[in-house]
Amino acid sequence: MTRAEPVPCRPADISRFEIVRRDGRARLGRFHTTHGVVSTPALLPVINPNIRTIPPREMWDDFGVEMLITNSYIIRGKDTLREQALDQGVHSLLDFPGAVMTDSGTFQSYVYGEVEVDPEEIVRFQRDIGVDVATMLDVFGRPDMDFEESAAAVRETAARAERSLEAAGETMLNGPIQGGLFPELRAESATSMAAHAFAVHPIGGIVPLMEQRRYRELARIITSCRHLIPPQRPVHLFGCGHPHLFPLAIALGVDFFDSAAYALFARDGRLIVPWGTLKLEDIEEWPVASRYLCEHTPAEVRAMEHPQREALLARFNLEVTLAELARAREAVRRGRIWELVERKAAEHPALGEALAYLLDTDSEMPAEFRTWLDAASNPLRRAGIL
Repeated sequence: MTRAEPVPCRPADISRFEIVRRDGRARLGRFHTTHGVVSTPALLPVINPNIRTIPPREMWDDFGVEMLITNSYIIRGKDTLREQALDQGVHSLLDFPGAVMTDSGTFQSYVYGEVEVDPEEIVRFQRDIGVDVATMLDVFGRPDMDFEESAAAVRETAARAERSLEAAGETMLNGPIQGGLFPELRAESATSMAAHAFAVHPIGGIVPLMEQRRYRELARIITSCRHLIPPQRPVHLFGCGHPHLFPLAIALGVDFFDSAAYALFARDGRLIVPWGTLKLEDIEEWPVASRYLCEHTPAEVRAMEHPQREALLARFNLEVTLAELARAREAVRRGRIWELVERKAAEHPALGEALAYLLDTDSEMPAEFRTWLDAASNPLRRAGIL
């Protein structure tokens, strides 16, 4: 099925974020871009420009994806990709008509060490290839950094802000919030980045926590800075894309998610399910209904050649992930997001620890955040959790 092309927003509306429904601090929104309006909360599937497990055009036509994220550092580093992107634009390169966000190489610096690019240069490259939302080159704050190292990352990121915005010109720019595991640094970062004219604020440096399921610490990070971000700007939880985390993050005011898990897990023979992940080798019957798996048994899928199996599992993983995000949006519409948070907390012990942190009035949660949360009609109590 071919889906209609997106309708470009009026130039005066670009970067506008309108909130259309609320449930406590959870919100449904409409984010205006050059390549159409993106409904939030939204998942931005990560596209590796070298390995497209699911073609981006299929994501638009068959999955209803309105926005995706790819890596400008990778595109810039490969001659064929760079030349095509500069000549025809990133949307043509990816064959995707919707909105495109790009990362800057910050994650590569976390994985591989220093990246060889100037902060202004990588922003100008993103601008020149026509992205809808670019990302400045921030300094990744790893959880194993001590206070002084984390503080240096926060302050260097802040020092690059104004220069990066100038390099972006009219292109919308992400202003990431760093600070490692230190609430006071997260607050400092949020305050300093909010003072600049960024379009979106990603909360960065959380991938290691996701990988280790340290969800209580994730909740602590969000509560240390979320209330300091201007309400008219979307908040992006950088690197978070597992569906069992959506309700908690949305209830705390997160609008965007991104993940390559749909493809990475498929490559490893794993299925994303609403309550966690499963190995294909351990499954005798499908635990979740799927239009992609309904014609095959688990044994038949295991017998497939690896490329065919990987592609099939990736589609299943993306299908489940998007369905769980739709479930969370529907909970917001019905005023029941915190009830969904409670159900999810019962499915995974790490989520239970995160919810317990939010409910503990003696926790180190900033009083300002609790006041900010309670000001939205005290959703915890209204949902029957308190």
